[in-house]
Amino acid sequence: MSFDSFLSQLKTKASELKTEALKFKNKDFLNAAMAGSALIAMADGSISSEEKQKMIKFIESNDTLSIFTTSDVIKAFQDFVGQLEFDKDIGEAKAYQALGKMKSNAQAARLLVRMIIAIASSDGNFDDMEKKVVVKIAKELGIDPAEFEL
Repeated sequence: MSFDSFLSQLKTKASELKTEALKFKNKDFLNAAMAGSALIAMADGSISSEEKQKMIKFIESNDTLSIFTTSDVIKAFQDFVGQLEFDKDIGEAKAYQALGKMKSNAQAARLLVRMIIAIASSDGNFDDMEKKVVVKIAKELGIDPAEFEL
């Protein structure tokens, strides 16, 4: 094996390790984003395709989450939705627990609230039930809902 080949393999392995480390570091944020997405999508009793598309677009455009594959994102979302459908109380508890992990990061918490509002509004109707969920999520994250005119 030539030195150039060895160096190339070393760079590839380093890049793979960095990606895996970033995934590990951002797994809590992904789970919080998917928990919030599931809560807001289920607020009115049904999940619209617009809500799903808005969530996927957010993930793809967010630098900290773009390292995850679409299938990773969908699986995390479906896990939270499944828990909510199976047992609403336990599902909500797990979702708010995931969101709570972002409470100490004000920047991430505000980003999550903005994302959740965007998802709620994506079908053209940000109704009172959805607003109530966003208020609860904001409070869980330690943010005053008034910052978002709620």
